Amino acid sequence: MRKNSNMSSRFEKIKRSFIQPSTPGEATVWRWSHVHLIVVLVSLCFLFTIGIGTLLFIFVAMDIPSIRNLKNYQPPVTSLILDEHEQVVDRIYHQDRTVISIETMPKQLPQAFVAAEDARFYTHVGVDAWSIARALVNNLRSGGRGQGGSTITQQVARSLLLTPEKTYSRKIKEAILAYRIDKVLSKDEILNIYLNQIYLGEGAYGVEAAAHVYFGKPARQLKLAEVAILAGLPQAPSRYSPLKHLPLAKRRQAYVLNRMVEEGFITKNVAGNAYQQPLFWAPPPVKEYPENQFFIQHVRSYIENKYGKQALTEDGLTVYTTLDPELQRAAALAINNGLDLWAARQGAGDKAARPEGALLAMEASTGQVRAMIGGSDFAVTQFNRAVQARRQPGSAFKPIVYAAALASGMTPATIINDSPVQLPGASAGMRWEPKNFDNKYLGPTTLRDGLVHSRNVITIRMLQQVGIPKVVALARDLGIASPLAANLSLALGSSGVSLQEIAGAYAALANGGLSVRPLYIKKIVDRDGRVLEQNRPERKVAMDERTAFQVTHLLQGVINEGTGMAARGLPVAAAGKTGTTDQGMDAWFVGYTPDLVAGVWIGFDQKRSLGGGETGGRAAAPVWLDFMLRSSRYFVHNSFRVPGGIVFGPVKQTAALAAEGTGGRTTWEPFRRDQLPWPEEPAAEEEGVEPAPADSPVAVP
Repeated sequence: MRKNSNMSSRFEKIKRSFIQPSTPGEATVWRWSHVHLIVVLVSLCFLFTIGIGTLLFIFVAMDIPSIRNLKNYQPPVTSLILDEHEQVVDRIYHQDRTVISIETMPKQLPQAFVAAEDARFYTHVGVDAWSIARALVNNLRSGGRGQGGSTITQQVARSLLLTPEKTYSRKIKEAILAYRIDKVLSKDEILNIYLNQIYLGEGAYGVEAAAHVYFGKPARQLKLAEVAILAGLPQAPSRYSPLKHLPLAKRRQAYVLNRMVEEGFITKNVAGNAYQQPLFWAPPPVKEYPENQFFIQHVRSYIENKYGKQALTEDGLTVYTTLDPELQRAAALAINNGLDLWAARQGAGDKAARPEGALLAMEASTGQVRAMIGGSDFAVTQFNRAVQARRQPGSAFKPIVYAAALASGMTPATIINDSPVQLPGASAGMRWEPKNFDNKYLGPTTLRDGLVHSRNVITIRMLQQVGIPKVVALARDLGIASPLAANLSLALGSSGVSLQEIAGAYAALANGGLSVRPLYIKKIVDRDGRVLEQNRPERKVAMDERTAFQVTHLLQGVINEGTGMAARGLPVAAAGKTGTTDQGMDAWFVGYTPDLVAGVWIGFDQKRSLGGGETGGRAAAPVWLDFMLRSSRYFVHNSFRVPGGIVFGPVKQTAALAAEGTGGRTTWEPFRRDQLPWPEEPAAEEEGVEPAPADSPVAVP
């Protein structure tokens, strides 16, 4: 008991010593009690809580983005338009970028960027305190914010997740994000994003695009000298662009090579050799070839309408087209030559006074469009006259009327009276008196001569007999979708159609009556290799193959002796038809060989006359011939195949033509065996046609 009493007494003394002066008159000295300790600890906890809360508030207020999407890095990627040979003809992008993996890059490429931009990349935690301190000192000395001390990881955070303004709040966000990124992604993953994301000047984002822009090759083929040029660009891409400031670019190249030596990536000897290596720059961008632009624009419009503009500019599509660059150049040359010849004939020295021209060429059997020119100069106007314009085809529409007539039982020997005719006009009480181009009439005329010599009145009489609905239905089957007049002027091509439509219709004639849809895109693949669409030739029966051959044979006569004689000169069989509208406002020629179909249109956008004597045979047919002579590698077959059930028989030509010295002879024409106008006789051998074996059926896909 005494022991406890002594302890209590001692405790009281100790307690009083904390709150009282030790000696009277002595200055008060405060001693800590357990109460004070508790109060202080509670206060510190409170302040700590307030501090943490404040920091959390600031953190939230700074709106730091999430990094969860970085694992699935999907930046805007360049879409590629490829030609028939799978060569790039256009690159479409919001940012010109092609993503590649770090494994496919040459080893020295990431090393060069690390050496130049962030030597401690593999050791720091996303933020390099030493670099930040160094940059801060330099900025304080200069009185600005010129140096940021950003690591590669911080640059990734800034590029993908933040805005580029130079503020301290952004730097704080950048540092926080860089630290978090470093914890989530491996160093190679971060470096891979950086090398694909970074802007390297001249519109190129990432090393793959930059390799193509500067050196015309993929990144995997870059040499050390070229790698060092690219690695010197991030600091100031425009200032150090080798295409604009080569001396400065070489200085940066030397800096990068020296840094690689200091970091042990290469030896001094290797660096010296790389610096001395000559550099070869990429050729001009593909858009320097303007003849492709109408074709490319047509493809782009299709993709934008179907998949959206963002898919084209950011999703990295690869578009495989049917464009043949050789035929594109041939088409552009032919159009320009034809317009120059028109200017010489009409005395129009000013290039601005020239008319416009369009050309479309496609494979007969597949419908694959190999060339398209929509105007004389894409830079002046992007209006595509091959697909967007609807112009009257004139006599170029006549073969469709003749095909309907032959399908209805007429033959090349059918006689039709070429004589004046009066028909009801467009308004009550008015009369329409169609005339032939030469204002002459031949009297009784064979169907064959009616087409070869493009007789207007004969075509109208034929349409009367066949009926407008049959001709319209056939035109629809041949792929003409434009509105067609339900009157007899249809015979003279009064309804506007596109060059694509009329060329597609002629393709069926060349293709044994099988209509083919014009095809521009073979395949579209997304950035991950998924096929979005794959297009194959689409064929359907539009007319009997015997009828198609009969029309083709008649159109061979157009070139050999009729209105299309200016198109003669090909080494293989060719068929075609001219077209000229009232007052010479439109000049057409559409023709084909067994393998290639091409259509040409010449005219003014304002629908004014081309001038005296400017017909389809004079203005358009020579352009067609010029183009076809440059396209001879598509001439696989020398003659048109004769289908089974065709018999050649003699037809004496129109007497009136004999009197003029342009006819009167006997020609051998194709008749259907079930429509012979006389007893069957042995078939004749006909030049320019290829008989089919009697026992080999025609395959119809």
